[in-house]
Amino acid sequence: MSASIPLNFRKIGALVAAVGTLFWLYTFYAIAHVPPGDGTGFQWLATFPLGAIFGLFFLPAWLLVALNRLPRLTTVIGLCGLIAFAVVWAQLLNEFPKR
Repeated sequence: MSASIPLNFRKIGALVAAVGTLFWLYTFYAIAHVPPGDGTGFQWLATFPLGAIFGLFFLPAWLLVALNRLPRLTTVIGLCGLIAFAVVWAQLLNEFPKR
């Protein structure tokens, strides 16, 4: 018989927070490479909702991981942040001009 290994929600929460943080950083690169539409730079306004998602979901997740508090809640908060990123990013991709 093999003993089941319990899930380490602190590591899972840290992994989810890291994925969210890396995606948030990637969005700056992706927005910088959007083809210029009318030259106004309005595509950079997309950083505001993306930054809000990062601040509302991933900063608290990193704080909870660092304090080693509420690891399951940290994982849930991070997953909700990833879902929010997916929804907003999908909408933004429809709005950006195509190459």
